[in-house]
Amino acid sequence: MSGSTLAGRRIQRMNGAGNKILVLDLRGAPGAPSAEEARAIHRAPGLDYDQMMTLSTPRTPGTAAYVRIYNNDGSLAGACGNGTRCVADRLSRELRVTSLAVETEAGVIACERVGSASYRVDMGPPRLGWRDIPLAHAVEDTRRVDLAWAPGDPLAALGPAATANMGNPHAAFFVPDLADVDAAGSGARIEVHPTFPEKVNVTFAHIDAPDAATAVVWERGVGLTLACGSAACATVVSGVRLGLLARRAVVRLPGGELLIEWRESDDRVQMTGPVEFEGEFVLDDAIFEAAA
Repeated sequence: MSGSTLAGRRIQRMNGAGNKILVLDLRGAPGAPSAEEARAIHRAPGLDYDQMMTLSTPRTPGTAAYVRIYNNDGSLAGACGNGTRCVADRLSRELRVTSLAVETEAGVIACERVGSASYRVDMGPPRLGWRDIPLAHAVEDTRRVDLAWAPGDPLAALGPAATANMGNPHAAFFVPDLADVDAAGSGARIEVHPTFPEKVNVTFAHIDAPDAATAVVWERGVGLTLACGSAACATVVSGVRLGLLARRAVVRLPGGELLIEWRESDDRVQMTGPVEFEGEFVLDDAIFEAAA
């Protein structure tokens, strides 16, 4: 893959509540990274990531950039709340504004700085119909989706999945004790369950209080991650729908805490959390030659 047009480009390493994020600014340049290029960057020393956010020239008036979201296996995601906060940090400092909007596959996302390194992003309304999540077949209640594990399968003990779409499809399981959950083994199997035609992000959550939960997330196309913003949103939405959580709750993830509010007034989900800038790198052509 020598001669990549990405060679020589600067890329910024950040994290959002521990979620490993790269921000690659391609505004003004044609095209977008290929899946192979995205995988090559992930394998480069010091550049491993959960999501890579690439900025392109805005498509919609009033937005600062069009953002493509790559998982580290080269697949595209519809939304990444932690990555969007990182993008908002870079753009707000460049443009010297405290609020802006970016566009992703999931739609236009409003972002606002609420602290020196803290941002709130509007993740939009959850999609809760079985076709919108999507599920492979109609179900009566998307709060309780029976995955019909074979008799004796240990995953049957998890019970039904609480499903929702927050830009990505999500399945949440509320458990008595996270220490008893094999998040990696179970998450990998649930991600590819035939009920989810586009695969699914899997969250295992424990209710700590009416306004707090602790969660571990297996992201489709990524694996276990220190944080996942859209999963935190889906956790609160599902918790509210099941009568387990308040509409404003903290979700504690291995990498940090996110404040989620599912507003009753307009059905939109707001996520607030930290960002951290870790450094800037230049993409060397050798990164892409090694993957050829």
